[in-house]
Amino acid sequence: MRARLPILLATSVLALGLNGCASAPAEGDAALKADLWSGPDTPAAVYMLAPGDKIEVIVHTAPELSRELIVAPDGRVRMPLAEPVMAMARTPDELAADLRTALAGELLDPDLDIVATEFASQKVFVGGEVREPGMFDLPGEIDPLQAILMAGGMTRDASSQDVILIRRLPGGKVSSALINVRAGLNDPSLATWGPLRRFDVVYVPRTRISQQNQFVEQFIRNGLPVQFSIFYDVGGGNR
Repeated sequence: MRARLPILLATSVLALGLNGCASAPAEGDAALKADLWSGPDTPAAVYMLAPGDKIEVIVHTAPELSRELIVAPDGRVRMPLAEPVMAMARTPDELAADLRTALAGELLDPDLDIVATEFASQKVFVGGEVREPGMFDLPGEIDPLQAILMAGGMTRDASSQDVILIRRLPGGKVSSALINVRAGLNDPSLATWGPLRRFDVVYVPRTRISQQNQFVEQFIRNGLPVQFSIFYDVGGGNR
């Protein structure tokens, strides 16, 4: 009887896990729709500044202050007569408004514009169940599936219908969307994924059954004092 206890424990835990896998996904997942990101005029499509970007500040009311600036590693830019201003995750228009406010104490009418002239790193991050996770240069406008292929494609444990896209929005907010890559492959009309933006994160999770198998391997089989197969053989021999 004692020899069968680990088997009973493992079977019970496995059954609970499989029942959990069969349950319906949370309704909140349906609210994360990729089509909210795909339009050219959506907030997610607006270009945001990042460290290393070069901008030209044109001060119309004080031309002597006009200059070219580089966004520092801490995300700020520095202008004469003003405290450092955060530029990272800000659009050029937002940064222009912040600089006008910063210069208002020194200039009567700080009328200025900002033009982005050079752009630094154009990279995306691909992780999870892909063969070569890492950071990749954007070769142009690519979608999440193309980024996954750049990372060597999905592993056999990947959940292609629950791919997560994470993006930083203007003002520093972070948003996420669920992408059903499998549906888009089966029916191209459902492939409504918009192009990736720099610093996007594409994460491919494991399938629920793969997570369960990993749990059984790590916490049941490897946690037993004797190998699982030995207990199985002993149980069968005592019948």
